[in-house]
Amino acid sequence: MNYIQTEINGVWLIEPNVFSDPRGYFMEFFKREEFEAHVGNINFVQENESQSTYGVLRGLHYQKGDFSQAKLVRVIKGCVLDIAVDLRKSSPTFGKHISVELSGENKRQFFIPRGFAHGFLVLSDEAVFTYKVDNIYAPQAEASILYNDRDLNISWPISETQIILSAKDRNALSFSQVEYFE
Repeated sequence: MNYIQTEINGVWLIEPNVFSDPRGYFMEFFKREEFEAHVGNINFVQENESQSTYGVLRGLHYQKGDFSQAKLVRVIKGCVLDIAVDLRKSSPTFGKHISVELSGENKRQFFIPRGFAHGFLVLSDEAVFTYKVDNIYAPQAEASILYNDRDLNISWPISETQIILSAKDRNALSFSQVEYFE
């Protein structure tokens, strides 16, 4: 696997080695020893999967305090624009974001450490999205930031009229209202 450190410290893009032949393909998408050598020791405790249609935007989500989560995300089917926003107040990239395209074709993975908000926008007719997390989901600690917050200035590749949001995400906090991480 190829581990690429992004311009935001702690955020990694991971490209697996894919071995293809007329039967299909094979790849390793997680190998603990290799992951720890590049990223560090992360104890994933849960794996989740979602299915969404074109225009669905999930995020920008994070969990506060002791329930913060690191995530290793990938797309099994379809294509998404994946976003990570740095909420670490002491970070030189505080308030900055990084976006990557993840798809079933490019098979890339995106590692997002604790202290970040995360979201994705579905760019294909359908997307199946999976992610490992290193902490349990705690509804009482969950928070969302508005996807179109002016301070974040995220460039979404489809029009706002095509974006489909949950009620929770439609009523999310502005970036200035967020509880930041130290």
